[in-house]
Amino acid sequence: MSHSAGSALGQRRVVVTGIGIVSPLGLGLENVWARLIAGESGIGTIASFDAAAMELPAHVAGEVPEGPKEAGALTLSDWIPVKDQKKMDRFIHLGLVAAAEAVADSGWVPQTEDDRCATGVMIGSGIGGLQTIYDASITVHEGRARRLSPFFIPSALINLVSGHVSIKYGFKGPNHSAVTACATGVHAIGDAARLIMLGDADVMVAGGAEAAVCPLGIAGFSSARALSTGFNATPGKASRPWDKDRDGFVMGEGAGIVVLEEYEHAKARGAKIYGEIVGYGLSGDAHHITAPAEGHEGAFRAMRGALSNAGLTPADIGYVNAHGTSTMADDLELDAVERLFGDDARTLAMSSTKSAIGHLLGAAGAVEAIFCLMAIRDNVVPPTLNLDEPSRASVIDRVAHTAQDRRVDVALSNSFGFGGTNASLIVRRV
Repeated sequence: MSHSAGSALGQRRVVVTGIGIVSPLGLGLENVWARLIAGESGIGTIASFDAAAMELPAHVAGEVPEGPKEAGALTLSDWIPVKDQKKMDRFIHLGLVAAAEAVADSGWVPQTEDDRCATGVMIGSGIGGLQTIYDASITVHEGRARRLSPFFIPSALINLVSGHVSIKYGFKGPNHSAVTACATGVHAIGDAARLIMLGDADVMVAGGAEAAVCPLGIAGFSSARALSTGFNATPGKASRPWDKDRDGFVMGEGAGIVVLEEYEHAKARGAKIYGEIVGYGLSGDAHHITAPAEGHEGAFRAMRGALSNAGLTPADIGYVNAHGTSTMADDLELDAVERLFGDDARTLAMSSTKSAIGHLLGAAGAVEAIFCLMAIRDNVVPPTLNLDEPSRASVIDRVAHTAQDRRVDVALSNSFGFGGTNASLIVRRV
């Protein structure tokens, strides 16, 4: 493995050299970012099935738009042959598309066996092949077990996004996957960065993919009373973090993938660099399977851990991409950020981009880390849509309605998941 000098733990710097994104605002980094900054919403009435006819209470979601690549939309056959599509669940489709974008963007093409063995993959998902499992269970229930596809298991397994990417590109380094509900994307990127820091790889393709906008997914989260149901007639208004009228999160689908690379390795080949992974904090609530504790103490410790890991103080952070799901837990995250930042909260910008694309579950943290990198690149922070009347006051600028031009050198992204799992990631300008 062609390790650079200074391979002791903590001395190998990790940078982002490639980005791929598939989201309810479309695909292609520049297209998605431009639409996000313009305040557009990717949330609409569910198109892939008739939620109203199925008597589901939630009728809205953030679905990836179908259409020509030139229009920033997805035509799957442009990316994956039709015969191969049938061997994979949709979350794998979306992960493969985002990975293809990220790898192409990075320009990294291993030329030697050593290079291939130093390039790994860590792409996770919160739920995986839910539609595939749903369909297969019906097939078996109806007495047609012999008709079940031999690809059923590998099309549903969460680690198969990593597997397919590894096979497609011949990446023979660490082949891994994270599964931590809605914290998956941040955990995948943070853990992959540590593999590079430890010397287990020089390059890692990392992120999350999710496609749970299906009858079982909507029904399941509806039963948990987690989804918005009060804005079925006005889908673009449904996701409203911190707003007094919020009534639940909006499900989204998509994938966010980054190419992580050891800094000297990236410099040596003249790669463009979006930013550096400098801080990563993790914690567990040990409190409740779905609800955070008062004050969101677990979130506080994750953010504090990321800052400590980065050797930074709250004053160094210019932007926070909040977990901000559009549920009552939003205010608990706000409590934790205010407590951690203290007086520095007065100069902080924090927004929730879930207001525009919904909650992408296992892909959310990766997509939001990408938005942090773009905020640094362009010195603009994305807005929180639909924040018409905050449920409570705060000294933190939550960037209501409209993006802000603002110098950002360091940004923090939060993701929290069921089971009380919390992760925070800090990225910095290089």
